Amino acid sequence: MSSIDRSQSVGGTRTYEVRTYGCQMNVHDSERLSGLLEDAGYVRAPEGADGADVVVFNTCAVRENADNKLYGNLGHLAPKKASRPGMQIAVGGCLAQKDRDTIVKRAPWVDVVFGTHNIGKLPVLLERARVQEEAQVEIAESLEAFPSTLPTRRESAYAAWVSISVGCNNTCTFCIVPALRGKEKDRRPGDILAEIEALVAEGVSEITLLGQNVNAYGSDIGDREAFSKLLRASGKIDGLERVRFTSPHPRDFTDDVIAAMAETPNVMPQLHMPLQSGSDPVLKAMRRSYRQERFLGIIEKVRAAIPHAAISTDIIVGFPGETEEDFEQTLHVVREARFAQAFTFQYSKRPGTPAAEMDGQIPKRIVQERYERLVALQEEISWEENKKQVGRTLELMVAEGEGRKDDTTHRLSGRAPDSRLVHFTKPDQEVRPGDVVTVEITYAAPHHLLAEGPVLGVRRTRAGDAWEKRNAAEKAKPVGVMLGLPKIGAPEPLPAVASGCGCD
Repeated sequence: MSSIDRSQSVGGTRTYEVRTYGCQMNVHDSERLSGLLEDAGYVRAPEGADGADVVVFNTCAVRENADNKLYGNLGHLAPKKASRPGMQIAVGGCLAQKDRDTIVKRAPWVDVVFGTHNIGKLPVLLERARVQEEAQVEIAESLEAFPSTLPTRRESAYAAWVSISVGCNNTCTFCIVPALRGKEKDRRPGDILAEIEALVAEGVSEITLLGQNVNAYGSDIGDREAFSKLLRASGKIDGLERVRFTSPHPRDFTDDVIAAMAETPNVMPQLHMPLQSGSDPVLKAMRRSYRQERFLGIIEKVRAAIPHAAISTDIIVGFPGETEEDFEQTLHVVREARFAQAFTFQYSKRPGTPAAEMDGQIPKRIVQERYERLVALQEEISWEENKKQVGRTLELMVAEGEGRKDDTTHRLSGRAPDSRLVHFTKPDQEVRPGDVVTVEITYAAPHHLLAEGPVLGVRRTRAGDAWEKRNAAEKAKPVGVMLGLPKIGAPEPLPAVASGCGCD
C-alpha cells in the first residue's frame, strides 16, 4: 500500500466512491461518509471514471443474501485492487457490525471494516491502514458520536434528511436492526431545530425527519409528546415549506401526532405506516405490538383529520407459519386501507433473528404465489387512488433525476405535497429543481401522474437558487462541492425511497 497510484486522482487529490445498500438510515449515513472523506481532502470520483482510489461499501444486513451480494462485489474489485497499488476498500454499515472479522477473512484485500456506531472513524482508519499496511477492523459497541455532528455531503441542494434518533427499542422477530444499531438514542429538540434552521439558511426547503422508529422520539428523553411538539416547532421555521418523516410504528402513533400533522401547514399530507401483516396471529409471532383493528383505526383517524393524505406501507409475505387464512387477512387490510403505495417483501431469513429459527418456514412457490396476488391487488388500488387525482390542481416541487424519460418526452418531474410523482409539460420559462410549479392532473397510472397541459404557474424559490448555485459550482469543479451543515454547536432525494429493510 505504500506506493500510491494517482492515475485516477483528480488534481493530485485521492478520489472516493460510496456504494449504499438498504434503508434511508444508510442513505443518510452515506452522506455523512462522503462528508467525512471530503473534509479529509478526498474528492468524489467523476462520473464515468474507471474506479476510485477509495471505495466504501455501506452495507445492509436485513436480507438473507446480503453477504453474498457484498462478497460478490468485493470479488469484482479484487483484481482491480491488485493491479492498482494504493487503492483502498472499506466496508461499513450493518453487515460490517454483524460480521466483523469475518469480512477480512473472506476478503483479505479489504483495508478497513467499521460499524454503525463509529462511522466518524473512517478517514483515520483508512490512513492507519495505509501507514501500517494491514487491515483495520474497528467495531464500536455503542454510539461514539451522534451522526449529525459529522460533516455531510448532501445529495440534494433543496431537500435534506434530518436524523432525530438512532437505534430502536423494538424486538420484532424478523428484524436484526436493533441488534446492530443499538437501543434508541434521541437528539435534543434544540439541536434538531438548529440543524433544520441552518439547512433552510442554505436554501433547503424540504426536510425529512428520520429515525429507525421516528415517532417513538421522546422515549429516551422522557417526553411522550416530543414528536408532535417537534412537528409543530418545525412548522414555525420561516422558509421551510415541506416537512415529512419516516418511518413511524403503529404502536407509537398517537392522536397528538395526527393533530400536529393536520394542524401544521408545512407537514405534508403523507404517511408511511408499516403494516407487515394483517393477521393478528402473524403480528403476534412477529412480536408487533398492535393488531389489525388498531392499525385500521389509525388509518381511519388519519383520513378523518387529513382527507387527502396518501398512505403507504410495508408488507411481508410468507412469514413463518403464515396460513392462507392469515394471508387473506392481509389482503383484507389492503382493501380496507387503500394504500397509495405498498413496499412488498417476500420473507427472507435474517440470520441472527428469532424468525429464522421458527418452525413453519413457507415454501418459496407458495410465498411467490401469494406475493403476486398481493402485488396485483395493490396495483389495482394504487391506480384507482391515483385516478382520483385527475382534475386536481397541485403544487409540485420540481425534482432532479426522478423522470427517467423526461428528456425524450420533453417533460419535467416533481413531487406533489402527498409525495406522488408527477410528470408535467416543460414550460417555456426556466424551471429549476427546488422551484414550485402549479399544474392540473390529466392522467393517472399506478405509480405516477401526468399533467399534460400547460403549467399554470411557476414560483422560483430559494431552494431553486441553491440548486443553481451548486450546479454552477460543480460545472466549474467537476468533483463537486461540500454542502454540509455549518458547524454550529452540538448538531452537526427523498420521500420516494422505500423503507428498504421493511423492519419499521
